[in-house]
Amino acid sequence: MEDFLFTYYSHRPAKLRRWHPGAGIALAGPGSQEWLEEAGYARREVSGEPVAALDVDAFRQRRGEAVRFVQQLLTATAERPPQLGCLGLHEWAMVYRLPADRVRHAAWPLRLGTAGTDAVVESHRLRCTHHDAFRFFTPQARPRNAAQPQREDQVAMEQPGCVHATMDLYKWAYKLGPAVPGELVLDCFVLARDARELDMRASPYDLSGIGYSPVAIETAEGRAAYVEEQRALAFRGAALRARLLAVCERILPAAAVGA
Repeated sequence: MEDFLFTYYSHRPAKLRRWHPGAGIALAGPGSQEWLEEAGYARREVSGEPVAALDVDAFRQRRGEAVRFVQQLLTATAERPPQLGCLGLHEWAMVYRLPADRVRHAAWPLRLGTAGTDAVVESHRLRCTHHDAFRFFTPQARPRNAAQPQREDQVAMEQPGCVHATMDLYKWAYKLGPAVPGELVLDCFVLARDARELDMRASPYDLSGIGYSPVAIETAEGRAAYVEEQRALAFRGAALRARLLAVCERILPAAAVGA
């Protein structure tokens, strides 16, 4: 459940624990000069007093293309209405028509068994818009999806209702470190953890043995519960997306995004 946050995402726990003030914030006081040992920080003076701050100009030169991509992606995502009809079926599509010993998380039983899992996929329309979820679909499941998202389609297709797009806010936060304030990285991590929990509770796996009750999306009640939780995650994600975009704006003004 939670290992995913440190395997799929590459940010090590030690780095998650390391706080940074973020772009545009200077650190003053006796201990501030220790920050000059951190990569990317430079000495500045404010009212004649030495301070330490991230060298935003150097960061822009070094990471400008990454900032530009994240800014474009998050802006495009924020401008779209959330789609809430996927029901987390991507996890089901990842095991569709696979033998039990070949499923991604073979240590955990399928709640409905192999045939029951396949029947759920066949009785619903797959609506995945996220390439990094879609790429794990089985070959038999891919043609069933309403779209065929590719890596190059990411900016054109990502939408704020997607649980994976919500989880990925954490990825964009740490990839732009240390320009992103530590508290924002942590907020994104917490949201990613909560999104991951919904993702797996709505999956075909039986995780009751580790205390996670299923969101049974094969039932009307389960589908309604999933949409409600998905909407709440999207609402929280919108606020964090706006905060990440504000960081991008400090580094790379919006007028320069298309340059």
